[in-house]
Amino acid sequence: MSSQVFINLPVTNVEASMAIYKSMGFTNNPQFSDNSAKCMVWSESIFVMLMSTERFKTFATKPIADTKNGLAGLFALSVESVDKMNVVCESALKAGATEPSPMKDHGFMQQRNIEDFDGHTWEIFFMDLSKFPQQ
Repeated sequence: MSSQVFINLPVTNVEASMAIYKSMGFTNNPQFSDNSAKCMVWSESIFVMLMSTERFKTFATKPIADTKNGLAGLFALSVESVDKMNVVCESALKAGATEPSPMKDHGFMQQRNIEDFDGHTWEIFFMDLSKFPQQ
């Protein structure tokens, strides 16, 4: 079995949050989902567990961060093109996400930021390494 990444996020409304993630292109794995948690799949190796705050607390060893008012982490997802980046972000915005800053163009990489209802920040980006500055 290859290594996998599971990102566990506390959310105030599991169903509403799932709608944003579905709009971004995640799919739901019902095998690891119930009323208090949804397993959202980005790829064969990347999963996001959306957990009700109450469920998340059963795993937490510290107080839960207030991600609406402070940053607890940045989660970055690569996509295959700028067009795909824009589709993912625009779909998330239509589902209720927010975009806290304008798109950034670093020449070799274009990036947009999306926040879900609970303030979890996702960087959706396209990177073309052929345009990376040579030293």
